[in-house]
Amino acid sequence: MALHINERVTRIEMSGIRKFANLASQYSNVISLTLGQPDIPPAKHIGEAVAEAVANNRTSYTENQGILALRQGASAFVSDKYDLIYSPQDEVIVTAGASQALFVALTTLLEAGDEVIVPSPTYPAYLEIIQLCGAVPVLVDTTATDFKVTPEQLRGHITPKTKGFILSYPSNPTGTILSKDEVDALADVLKDQELYVISDEIYSELIYDGIRHESIANRPGMREKTVVINGLSKSHSMTGYRIGFVFGARELMREMLKVHQYNVSCASSISQYAALSAVTTGRDDARHMREEYQLRRNFVHRRLNEMGLAAKLPGGAFYIFPYIGNYADNAMDFCAKLLHEQQVAAVPGSAFSTYGEGYIRISYSTTMEKLQTAMDKIETFIRTL
Repeated sequence: MALHINERVTRIEMSGIRKFANLASQYSNVISLTLGQPDIPPAKHIGEAVAEAVANNRTSYTENQGILALRQGASAFVSDKYDLIYSPQDEVIVTAGASQALFVALTTLLEAGDEVIVPSPTYPAYLEIIQLCGAVPVLVDTTATDFKVTPEQLRGHITPKTKGFILSYPSNPTGTILSKDEVDALADVLKDQELYVISDEIYSELIYDGIRHESIANRPGMREKTVVINGLSKSHSMTGYRIGFVFGARELMREMLKVHQYNVSCASSISQYAALSAVTTGRDDARHMREEYQLRRNFVHRRLNEMGLAAKLPGGAFYIFPYIGNYADNAMDFCAKLLHEQQVAAVPGSAFSTYGEGYIRISYSTTMEKLQTAMDKIETFIRTL
């Protein structure tokens, strides 16, 4: 008997981000600007909550959707911050990171042959999970529109097969954000369409220049068709705790809970108690991170543009996406040569779809000292090209 692997699995690829990070790990003394890993440690109260949970033996299964206190805290957090109203009883699920939240949402919503509109360049997991579901990602090229999907582009890509729209701002890999008017304009297109919006808001607390995050889920006609994904990996530097959240209308969440239950049963109990501290005691922990990242963003943006790598000023997250097309035809080759010759690791833009070719992603979630050295090395490198 011949055994076969699921063809949907064999057709997808490992993340290009991880591929290049793994390649960089083979070199010594590398300055890695690859992963979206905050370098600022979690606040002290997070660790204290973990110690208390262990001391009190809070190590058993929790409710599938997460402990009620955390769901209440998460609901209050997004209400206070973004004017999103969700019942902690049946409209919030605590997940094993935002990645699992995304997997649960797309697995629940998509069927074979469905189309999902994805503004690109984009985080690669969206494309691969969509394809795992047997659905079809429909990429929208945003390179000519400041990496922002426009209402005209959105309208032009909606077909009878369209089932979903991925809205991910602040953006990974570009750091782009949307203004209130821009979100309103997209909502005007979407509110009368029979499709779901998956709004990935994991970087919502990392927006700079005093600007407030805008969520499409609180626009008229959008709540019932929008699934909001968030978490604590970026806002509270809790990547290893693996805590994410899904917010949505109860009818949707009732179905998503089935998928979540059979996927992981529940998120780590100890991590949930740490998360409870994050969304209550630490509800403003991201303030210091924002201030520090904004300084780094400004420095990296200035240096890149001064050396001839044109880059737009990111409004959020901790990535910048400079254009390298004047120096190389292939982003992968550019990054590989930069790593080999200067021991600086960045991610080829092609890891973020074909529309990322000609760019590289730089994460500035590392120390200013390392960023200064990295910028010097990148400048030295491009002078040889």
